[in-house]
Amino acid sequence: MTRSVRGSRDYIAEQYRRFARNEAHGQSPIYEALAEHVARSDKLLAFLASLPADRQQPNLLFAAVRHVVGLPPNVRALDEAVERDAGAIAAVMRSRKTQTNEPARCAVLLPAFARLPQPLAILEVGASAGLCLLPDRYGYDYGRHSIAPPEETRAIAPIFRCDANDLTPLPIALPQIEWRAGIDLNPLSVASAMDMEWLETLVWPEQSARRERLRAAIEISRQGPPRVFRGDLLKDLETAIRSAPPARTLVVFHTAVLGYVSGQCERDGFARTAQALGAAWISNEAPHVYPKIAAKVTGPVRRDCFLLAVNGEPVAWTGPHGQSIDWFDRG
Repeated sequence: MTRSVRGSRDYIAEQYRRFARNEAHGQSPIYEALAEHVARSDKLLAFLASLPADRQQPNLLFAAVRHVVGLPPNVRALDEAVERDAGAIAAVMRSRKTQTNEPARCAVLLPAFARLPQPLAILEVGASAGLCLLPDRYGYDYGRHSIAPPEETRAIAPIFRCDANDLTPLPIALPQIEWRAGIDLNPLSVASAMDMEWLETLVWPEQSARRERLRAAIEISRQGPPRVFRGDLLKDLETAIRSAPPARTLVVFHTAVLGYVSGQCERDGFARTAQALGAAWISNEAPHVYPKIAAKVTGPVRRDCFLLAVNGEPVAWTGPHGQSIDWFDRG
């Protein structure tokens, strides 16, 4: 079977079908229906094909439409919005990115952080506004075990609910983080109302609880925002790593970021750089992003989940928004 060229209409259609099937199904009926419609619509596929290949994603299209005209309640409204306001929607898609910055993903990162020697110096690539750089300021509810936020943020901190299987090594305390920083091509600021409005627009329409947790995390960050530097993860990783203080366990992590780096060679090179410079490398990505890591998993690949890995070894399937973690039995 011939593989579709990235950016072609066939490629875009498959991207939207995959989004509807693997991501939106069971999570957002509105986005599932809209994505399935896009995959069948010649006009919408033509509109998307006119954009750069890295600006064609479902989350970006739907957020841009909502930003310009509001949420389309049905497929007809989506067609009308794109036909009427194509220029404005395209302008948003060209200038913005899907910087979701879902802070609840800290719930699936926490077990990996907790297994490393403390204290930590953490560096996130693709950090957006840096909300995932604050795992020690939130609270967590894993069902059979909970971790309260620290006293200084307890009154306003979000509590992230995460379904964890029995194998998950749940932490007994928050991680000790003594240094934190992020890299992003276009950092967002929690002090900017426009930036934070965009983050809220990226939350799926039915997920009101997720939106409230995002707002709470933003308030936490405003008390002491982490540093997020403008930079390219492929070019500036070494400089950022060398800025971390010694005598801490250095952790380079990312979640739903490396999928936007199109070349496998570049992704693999990033991983080699992180590890060669002495960092613990934590990856939380769709399984196709690092196929060699996914190949190490026993059993079928779960397309509805991210694959959490530490230094190239898979450790768990995770919910894309941090809602679940299924740790592997390593024997």
